[in-house]
Amino acid sequence: MKKKRAIIEYFLPVFAYIALIALLGIIITIFTEALPLFKTIPFLEFLTGREWRPTYNPPIFGAFPLIVASLFVTIFSMIIAVPIGVATSIYLSKLSGGFIREFLKPIVELLSSIPSVVYGFFGVVFLSPLIKDLFNLPFGLNGFNASIILAFMAIPTITSIAEDAISSVPVDLEQASYGLGASRLETIFHIVIPAALPGIFTAISLGFGRAIGETMAVLMVAGGAIAIPTSLFDPMRPLPAAIAAEMAEAPVGGLHYRALFSLAILLLVFILFFNLIAEYFRNKFTFKGS
Repeated sequence: MKKKRAIIEYFLPVFAYIALIALLGIIITIFTEALPLFKTIPFLEFLTGREWRPTYNPPIFGAFPLIVASLFVTIFSMIIAVPIGVATSIYLSKLSGGFIREFLKPIVELLSSIPSVVYGFFGVVFLSPLIKDLFNLPFGLNGFNASIILAFMAIPTITSIAEDAISSVPVDLEQASYGLGASRLETIFHIVIPAALPGIFTAISLGFGRAIGETMAVLMVAGGAIAIPTSLFDPMRPLPAAIAAEMAEAPVGGLHYRALFSLAILLLVFILFFNLIAEYFRNKFTFKGS
């Protein structure tokens, strides 16, 4: 028994280091391929440039329209996904009966296993004509369509993790609240939710990562226009869609190739920045609740 325990204790850190090495390998690869671009194009010019013309001679690489498009669809998708996901998690963990919970939770989790290309087909075939007719638009493939699809894709992640966080709140806190005369809803919103906020922020950060990094569905439904969007109903091309659409056409080692890896760096920076914000709030509310 002691020998088995020693073996397990030896291999568990190994697996952790493997994950760390893989992450470092990804980061090093991306930066190694991207950084030579900035010997030709200044980083600030790349970041703020308003045109992305890889076929021009010389090519123009301005990532600003792609950055704005990514922020547009991600922020609006989270505006949709966070309230629905958190509300669903509250209902599943505290308000639904046993049968309803056992019926609904697998359905919510099933949504996360649907391939992104299927979501893309749904956006093209169903949402696109619906949005076009409903808002009297010349086209239905736009940022609004992409935001709805990304919300559908982020909701299962947010719901599942937030539901686990809410369910893990000690029952003693709820019983103490009931003992003081609080109602069920007062206990949920004034005791349970504040105690579960660190886990809820984790759920939101993972949902944000899913939304900003999604590629195939966004490529299919966002419209693909490389221009600074002025409205959510404009066609647009977010960062992941640009990488996926153009990587096959970029000669290895060329400026276009390097520019696409630079877009990947921007994605990593956005995800890291949002995770740092989420970590700050997780720590803040964990301290208050401890």
